[in-house]
Amino acid sequence: MRCSLLLCALLLCAAQATAGDDGPLVPETVAIPAGEFIAGSDRAEREYAYSLDEKAYGHSITRKQGWYEGERAKGLARTKAFRIMATPVTNRQYAAFVKATGYRAPDVDRATWEGYGLIHPYRRTRRFAWTAGEPPEGRLDHPVVLVTHADAVAYAEWLSSVTPRDWRLPGELEWEKAMRGRDGRVFPWGGRWDPAKLNSHDAGPFDTTPVGSYPGGASPYGVLDPAGQLYEWTADPHGAGRFTVKGGSWDDKGCGVCRPAARHGRPADIKHILVGFRLVAE
Repeated sequence: MRCSLLLCALLLCAAQATAGDDGPLVPETVAIPAGEFIAGSDRAEREYAYSLDEKAYGHSITRKQGWYEGERAKGLARTKAFRIMATPVTNRQYAAFVKATGYRAPDVDRATWEGYGLIHPYRRTRRFAWTAGEPPEGRLDHPVVLVTHADAVAYAEWLSSVTPRDWRLPGELEWEKAMRGRDGRVFPWGGRWDPAKLNSHDAGPFDTTPVGSYPGGASPYGVLDPAGQLYEWTADPHGAGRFTVKGGSWDDKGCGVCRPAARHGRPADIKHILVGFRLVAE
């Protein structure tokens, strides 16, 4: 049930005035205007992405497997106006949700993880896992990971119930516009690859970092962590039981997958150390 206008106003004031252990209830957002923008990619951009991967990895697997062939054809798209979280949802913000609702804390057991068939060993998940409902030490301002698509939706529904706004996962086009602006640039900061502007395996710590650690890589609208750091859930399906994720991660080199036009799907129920989310508000 939605809160009354008076209660919502009181909650908003309290959330903006305090930033205690539970973190602020109302995340900072960036306004994205209504209108057209250039979405997707053309042959030249995809070739550039493959060449970046080949240089970084020393092989042509992404080209041979056609990783970027499913991208939207470059052209004009349109969105309504919306606001998007300035950074991905952090452990600090997600902890307020877990504490208030008793919702399950981010974690994954060995059998489930090994059943995914991923290249990361199970031991690597332990630094991201929560203990007794508490985030890992020293990582309150890192993005939350090990969350399924349903977990992200549940957080959005809770945040909608305790703040004056209605929150949801972004559509793929909304996400792309927020991260690349209107002019169809290849990366959020411009047309050329620069490993200093994001958290990727090229120059990063091979781990998540506190959100907003790469302000030089902000999008034209001022959105932080628009590339690298972690893949982000969107609201758009990507085949049966899957949803589109965008953004690239701390594990990627190259970084063809870090372009806002890049897209691929993940199973809705996967709890991955490379996947988190941010929300939009109407």
